[in-house]
Amino acid sequence: MRVAICTDIHGNRHAFEAVIAAAEADGAEELWCLGDLVGYGAEPDACVALAERHCAICLAGNHDLAVVEVLSLEEFSRGAAIAAQWTQDTISQQTREFLLSLQPKGEGLGIGLFHASPRDPVWEYVLSGLTAELCFDATDFRVSLIGHSHVALSFHRPEGQPASGTTRREGTELNLSTGEWLVNPGSTGQPRDGDPRAAWLLLDTDAKTAVYRRSEYDIAGAQAAIRAARLPDSLAERLQYGQ
Repeated sequence: MRVAICTDIHGNRHAFEAVIAAAEADGAEELWCLGDLVGYGAEPDACVALAERHCAICLAGNHDLAVVEVLSLEEFSRGAAIAAQWTQDTISQQTREFLLSLQPKGEGLGIGLFHASPRDPVWEYVLSGLTAELCFDATDFRVSLIGHSHVALSFHRPEGQPASGTTRREGTELNLSTGEWLVNPGSTGQPRDGDPRAAWLLLDTDAKTAVYRRSEYDIAGAQAAIRAARLPDSLAERLQYGQ
């Protein structure tokens, strides 16, 4: 099966729509989201509606959990807390109920799915080989998909060897057939790896491959929505730099 993987949408409808269209054009049969549908961006209801319509699997991210008051806003940075509070005050009851129905971890076709990491599905950033080692030891899944860091990357642990990893650029293809893997598609709605285009991953579960994708989207439109909502301007500004 060909599955499109996205994560960290963060209320960016323009980016989410671009990825959904690109995934369909690329022959994806399903769409899985690893969480954070809301937070930072200004169109949370639209993003949740898109997820309800298009996602076969959807996880909860830490921002989703904060917006429905499962997590305290005291655990967030100032900008994130302001955006989460605004989102709390703005979303519809239907959006709230959908977010409350989600969990931060799951499974699909024998693949582990975690918003953040297998050790801590809500909060842990997997950005080093040491953290990856600990995560591999914490799960029985040979291949796991993760999000949260907003950086497209992967870690691989061949049998009998230590884990190693690197950031990934558009077009990179991974052979997932051997060893253990942690694979992060990068952020759809707020990339932080220097590439402002919406990030996602095309997974082929039969061929055991994964290809990193990027999609152009209307960044100016997403910025205008953030500014119209009077959210911190830094949340709009960073989108054009992928930071």
